[in-house]
Amino acid sequence: MLFSLNAHHISCVRKQQERRSMIDSLPSIYSSPLSISDEAIHSLSLSQLVTQCKSGKIAPSQIMLVYAKKTLVAHASTNCATDIMFDEALRIPAVVNWPHDVDLEPSLGVGSSQDRPLMGVPVSIKDSLDIAGHDTTIGYSRNVDRPAVKSSAIVRLLKDSGALVHAKTTAPTGLIGLETTSDVFGCTTNPHKKTHTVGGSSGGGAALLACGGSKIEIGSDLGGSVRIPAHFCGIWSLKGSSGRFPTWGSLSPMVGLEGVSLVSSPMAGNLPDLGEFWKRVVDAKPWMYDHTCIPMPWKPVNFREEGRKLKWGVMINDGLFPPSPACRRALGMVISALREQGHEVAEFCPPNVFEGSKIGYQLIFADGGEQLRNSLVQPETLSKAAMPTLHLLGLPRIFKRIMAFFLRRSDPVSADLYSVMHPKSVVEVRDLVGQREQYRAAWHEKWIESGLDFVLTVPYPFPAFEHGASEKTTLMSAGYTLIFNMLDYTAGVLPVTFVDKDIDGLPPDFYSSKAYNDMNALAKGAYSVYDAEAMHGLPLGVQVVGKRLEEEKVLEGMNVIEEALKKQGMVFAGKMRA
Repeated sequence: MLFSLNAHHISCVRKQQERRSMIDSLPSIYSSPLSISDEAIHSLSLSQLVTQCKSGKIAPSQIMLVYAKKTLVAHASTNCATDIMFDEALRIPAVVNWPHDVDLEPSLGVGSSQDRPLMGVPVSIKDSLDIAGHDTTIGYSRNVDRPAVKSSAIVRLLKDSGALVHAKTTAPTGLIGLETTSDVFGCTTNPHKKTHTVGGSSGGGAALLACGGSKIEIGSDLGGSVRIPAHFCGIWSLKGSSGRFPTWGSLSPMVGLEGVSLVSSPMAGNLPDLGEFWKRVVDAKPWMYDHTCIPMPWKPVNFREEGRKLKWGVMINDGLFPPSPACRRALGMVISALREQGHEVAEFCPPNVFEGSKIGYQLIFADGGEQLRNSLVQPETLSKAAMPTLHLLGLPRIFKRIMAFFLRRSDPVSADLYSVMHPKSVVEVRDLVGQREQYRAAWHEKWIESGLDFVLTVPYPFPAFEHGASEKTTLMSAGYTLIFNMLDYTAGVLPVTFVDKDIDGLPPDFYSSKAYNDMNALAKGAYSVYDAEAMHGLPLGVQVVGKRLEEEKVLEGMNVIEEALKKQGMVFAGKMRA
């Protein structure tokens, strides 16, 4: 025990010192304020950066200097970076030979140097994707000083495409959690309010983007890991279906998990950049880099030019955690804006979401949490959100049966969880996969029967909460996002507005109301973290969902929403209100 405690402590201290040394050794110019010309470069869109960089008007080194400055400010403010690679980003072959445009015979996919579709675009990478020569810790101290031998598929594609891969970003221990904190790197704070979380598990990248320190972040999503941080930090994200975006080389503490797919997913500081990035990655033939990718070309969709009116089904409640007043208001703003533009918006009652979430949680934790625990080095622990679930998994089954029996009438939700959350045999896992497919079929039939183009819902029942509060919200509160991983649907998040303490508070009699008394025990515990006054100024997003492999369509749906909101005079500014 003493040895492991010392080993854990030494690894954490060494990694933090290494990060500090990287930053301290940078030239002083990186610490200077942005000049007027720097600000002009920073204001360029992704496509403008590529065009001007490829034409020779702006050098990659100029772009890197601007985003390096912003990254350092972001990290000082939020503790969002795990690794700094400014100089390394300028040494990749596609960048070194700028502006001569020499064909360097890239390894795969991108045909020639003139095809560099991401030339000069700063991209940060979550600390769960391999970059050769750098640690991929996924928040575990045992992974310190174990640099990757080969870069992940997306990193190789990015470098061949001329992107500036300049930083790695923080993630919670084991990638499981609603906050981004680990003993290895500490706690990442929300750029809009330091007392509140960025979400998880792609929280570091969300913070960096919200601060303007990157153009694109590559995160990963198993149950909402890019969408919840996007909602909490006021940025844009799109989780694709399994096989559409390169994921090979993304580490997971739950190796071999297939019941619910982990997918790499990009986030961006605005919707045009997100859409442009998705298109350019798919155009670069990611299936040439990643054997798990589907060879499916990009097919543009533009409902706005067509003038087509769409049908939106609104999923108001996941059956477990009713949306808070703030999140419900953001959803309502979108509904009103869409209706004003002539779109059809109606309540959608899908197959029981809680039943689907139960299947998903059982598949994810079919091993009883053993893989997550096995990577811990004492006294290291997993996130506060994960611990109640792991504790439940570890209880004797006879005890859980007794608890389920006594809770069945008063709290059927908790009774259900006591009944099903236990380690599974191979036969039980196969049965769950069968249940998952039946559930997917039910959703498909309901979707087609309803004639929907999209489903619209909240990404999470609350805005960003205070650090440490995820112990009360628990992992079960992620049902609004997990369900779409389980279904393998495409799902994006875009910011809409901010929490307003004057209109988003709970009713004075809320805790004695029928609405509160009718809640299950988990929801009651979670609602104790909701405080509109403390959350004032934090971003609020909505989630747009399409069917499987409808990435182009969902991006266009997000564009339709933004255009509708803009016509109502509602434009998300990306900055916290006073």
